[in-house]
Amino acid sequence: MKRLPYLLSFVLFVFHFFISYAQTYDPGKVNKKAVQLYNQAMERAQDGNLTHAAGLLLQCIEIDNKYLDAYLSLAGVYGQLKSYKSSVQYYEKAFPQDTNYTIEYKLPYSIQLAGQGEFEKALDAISEMLIKKSPKNSTSLKACEYRKRCYEFAVDYAKKNANKHYVFSPKNMGGNINSTESEYLPSLTIDGKELVFTRRLGSFNEDFFYSNKNAADWDKAKPMEGEVNTEQNEGAQSISQDGQLLVFTGCNRPDGFGSCDIYISYFTGDGWSSAVNLGGRINSDQWESQPCLSPDKQDLYFASRRFGGYGGSDIYVSHIQANGKWGSPENLGPVINSAGDEQSPFIHADNQTLYFTSDNWPGYGETDLFYTRKGPGGDWSVPVNLGYPINTITHEGSLFIAADGKTTYYASDRSDSKGGMDIYSFELREDVRPYKTLWVKGQVFDKKTTKGLPSTMELTDLATKQIVSKVQTDEEGKYLITLPVGKDYAFNVNRKGYLFYSDNFLLSKNQPDSFYEKNIPLQPLEVNAAVVLNNVFFDVNKFELKTESQGELDNIVQLLKDNPSLKIEISGHTDNEGKPADNLKLSNDRAKAVVSYLVSKGIVVQRLTAKGYGETIPAADNKTEEGRAKNRRTEMKVISR
Repeated sequence: MKRLPYLLSFVLFVFHFFISYAQTYDPGKVNKKAVQLYNQAMERAQDGNLTHAAGLLLQCIEIDNKYLDAYLSLAGVYGQLKSYKSSVQYYEKAFPQDTNYTIEYKLPYSIQLAGQGEFEKALDAISEMLIKKSPKNSTSLKACEYRKRCYEFAVDYAKKNANKHYVFSPKNMGGNINSTESEYLPSLTIDGKELVFTRRLGSFNEDFFYSNKNAADWDKAKPMEGEVNTEQNEGAQSISQDGQLLVFTGCNRPDGFGSCDIYISYFTGDGWSSAVNLGGRINSDQWESQPCLSPDKQDLYFASRRFGGYGGSDIYVSHIQANGKWGSPENLGPVINSAGDEQSPFIHADNQTLYFTSDNWPGYGETDLFYTRKGPGGDWSVPVNLGYPINTITHEGSLFIAADGKTTYYASDRSDSKGGMDIYSFELREDVRPYKTLWVKGQVFDKKTTKGLPSTMELTDLATKQIVSKVQTDEEGKYLITLPVGKDYAFNVNRKGYLFYSDNFLLSKNQPDSFYEKNIPLQPLEVNAAVVLNNVFFDVNKFELKTESQGELDNIVQLLKDNPSLKIEISGHTDNEGKPADNLKLSNDRAKAVVSYLVSKGIVVQRLTAKGYGETIPAADNKTEEGRAKNRRTEMKVISR
């Protein structure tokens, strides 16, 4: 019995201990002057003056450091300003004052933690809230569960990519590009010398601007010359890799099919032409936007809300037809498109890597950037998230990646913005880059008259025999074609009435220059016209055709079928290494191997002659390896037609 006073005093102590640390916040006891300032702060916040609101809330806390609502609102204001560190700081000052009153603020607190990349802490915070006080409102519960999934994805992504060290340091492109207005949607010609973007002028109008690069500096941006900019709204533009076409979105126009349509403008001597609607095959009675041309201008990717898709907005592609018109758009399918919105397609110069945004595939929140690659059969791979910090908890827009596969341009409203959205550049993380791409430009012309010839050009992967790119030159025979490095390619040029031209680009091992200039003379299809078959391959001192030769040989088959009276000679040639007699036999056997292939494809043998010349007709000096390589060749010559 003597222990009762001791036990009673202990119980009272524990009771007072928990009361002091579990006391509830009473808004009625807040200093009245602080309340007045708080109300003013809320008015400023509603007006959009967040900085002023933050200042007033700081005064509230100075007057009454127990004013819990002021701490929470200040944290919220800093969150809207994307000052994540300050927001987290004030949430963490608020929580200990009343854990029950503040428990529901664990959701915005977790968002601010995630905003600065602390995904594990964010996951802990949202998990605590769901355990202690799961929201009864279904909308709030869905919001919490959505954020939890995002944080779980982020934590898992970080673990899987723990060894990838990457510094994300976007660089503002400066006052020659950016202004006090908003600039966004950058795109670039393949030579990296012309940047095109959209600038918002005032509240509603958008126009296209461009800047040319001189050495390392960009010129002062100017409005695009010509008739493409109007008093109507132009936006979401993409310039073709050769700088000759501009595809973009126009909304609510008299010639429109739906709310927003895709238009095209052509570069002329007087600047850019007036907009041309791409017609009812590309555009529907719904929303089409964000077009992007493939580097060979054969494919048009865009986003659409037309009926029959997988979700709100899907990505489609339309292919150019033989008559020069666009074919019916094809949905890229459920590997890419989801029940949500997929938008902002960007096909890189490699013509294989597609970047896009999605608000449905697993990511960090709102809209993330993904990439997918096109396989040899045309199928797209499962999309890959670009990861933090390129993707964040907020909306990510489009990006543009230069031909080098690493220099990336995008728009953001970072702290060093000159006003609204600015255009920035950064180096893309290595594992999410497209293939580095080289490019070839030149002109196809008649060898006799030197007149430019409109022609068809094909780039074929020698290993897979798949056509990587098919390009039509312009009316003057000028062309531009891209070459993703790391593969070997056959390069063929065809025009009716002429011998085809062939060459190759062996890039699987070599590290070539950034571009080539190759002017191509085509020979009229006449007696004694001859062409080197650069894509017919044999092993050293062997005469069995390598499989990489098939595409070239099939071109000969097609030429002979298109010209039924044509007769040709296939000739073999060697360098002067080894015995002349051996070289003569080898060259003859190689010519016979080609003829045998042609016969196996249905060409009658009477139209074909095989002849080996050994080392007797060199095309170059045998003193160098380069010269000897030119001498080891197979040729085709017209005998009669």
